Amino acid sequence: MKILVVSDNHGWVDDGILYHAAWADEIWHAGDWLNTKMHDAITGLGKPIIGVHGNIDGMDVKVEYPELQLFDREGFRIFMTHIGGKPGRYPTQVKDILQKTQPDIYVCGHSHMLQVQRDPKFNNLLFLNPGACGLHGFHKVRTALRFQIEPQKIHSMEVVEWPKNIIK
Repeated sequence: MKILVVSDNHGWVDDGILYHAAWADEIWHAGDWLNTKMHDAITGLGKPIIGVHGNIDGMDVKVEYPELQLFDREGFRIFMTHIGGKPGRYPTQVKDILQKTQPDIYVCGHSHMLQVQRDPKFNNLLFLNPGACGLHGFHKVRTALRFQIEPQKIHSMEVVEWPKNIIK
């Protein structure tokens, strides 16, 4: 199964994002959609999306996506939320959920900073923050993550980058 992980598009969707969405079997979106343009474009490709809403999202997005997601793929338990901290600095609510649910993969957004890291304090879970794929924010490069997931195996992880100042 091919996965594209995005976050913080802030209303932006373009051919570069859609190209990688077309590659994927499923898209995981870690919040701050701003509106439903990306949702509509990706579902228009016939691709399923697992996502959460972020702190800037209105009711149009909140109707589609909850604050928290806990789901399983290929034998992995995945937890996703928007504002999730980072290894060593998780909010209390996130720590509690990580301890109770013991996910294998934890996905969050919000910081606009790409980060992929194992967290030995939580059963060596794989922490994923795809950065930001939109134009709004302090980040200089737009980023996402893509990888393949098989029963008990994650492989071929790549960082997807788009220059922030070149719009196609």
